[in-house]
Amino acid sequence: MPTYAIGDLQGCRPKLTELLDKIRITCPDPRLIFVGDLVNRGPNSLETLREVRALGDTTNVVLGNHDLHLLAVANGIRPQHRSDTLDDILAAPDRDELLDWLRHRPLAILENNHLMVHAGVLPQWTAEQTVALSREVEAVLQGPDWVEFLRQMYGNQPARWDDGLEGADRLRCIINALTRIRFCDAAGTMDLTTSKGAEIELPGFMRWFDVPGRKTEDVTVVFGHWSTLGLIMRPDVISLDTGCLWGGKLSAVCLDDRSIVQVDCPQYQKPGSI
Repeated sequence: MPTYAIGDLQGCRPKLTELLDKIRITCPDPRLIFVGDLVNRGPNSLETLREVRALGDTTNVVLGNHDLHLLAVANGIRPQHRSDTLDDILAAPDRDELLDWLRHRPLAILENNHLMVHAGVLPQWTAEQTVALSREVEAVLQGPDWVEFLRQMYGNQPARWDDGLEGADRLRCIINALTRIRFCDAAGTMDLTTSKGAEIELPGFMRWFDVPGRKTEDVTVVFGHWSTLGLIMRPDVISLDTGCLWGGKLSAVCLDDRSIVQVDCPQYQKPGSI
């Protein structure tokens, strides 16, 4: 069963349907892995969440920052942003079932020498360590105190990983790396304030996947989150957020042979409107 990784959907359900139809022309029964941000900012967040969930056991999802934002909004922890499109989920009769399903998704998946995350990894983490750390967060999100954890989840500190981190600081650092990172320095200190563009002007900082000696260079890290990068295909990196929300494309890559499937997308949001 070929496996396809699919970039950020962000509530663009018609494009998901079109992409899956295109994949199934040559692969009637694919295995699918979504690299996060299923919902928000696009026009069909509820339908998108329902459709991905209905795909069943041959489909998996890693959580993105917008998925976590939905959980926080639904529990009164964060306000909605001006550009959010979450009202349909929040008012849905099956909202609780959808949110429960969502919070039980992983934050990292490692299989067949591919590491799937939403945003990235810190340079000092191996692929195996990344998965182990993601499991720490997942255990809390899937446990009885998950709402209280959401209250402590937000913030940019600590910006640098230390094996001795404990409690909320440890979990926050892990979740920021997996769902928010774009730039860091060689020591793994994250800059979580720069969110636009594909390059950074801060001295000593670079794109997280360009850090020399990164310990995940021996696997292919597959991620989304960063639409201004566009499609990147390297032996050690596949970047899959190709700006579906912004009038770009929705992209999938077959992890077995690296073939690309894409569909063109209308512009649901204008750059600068967020």
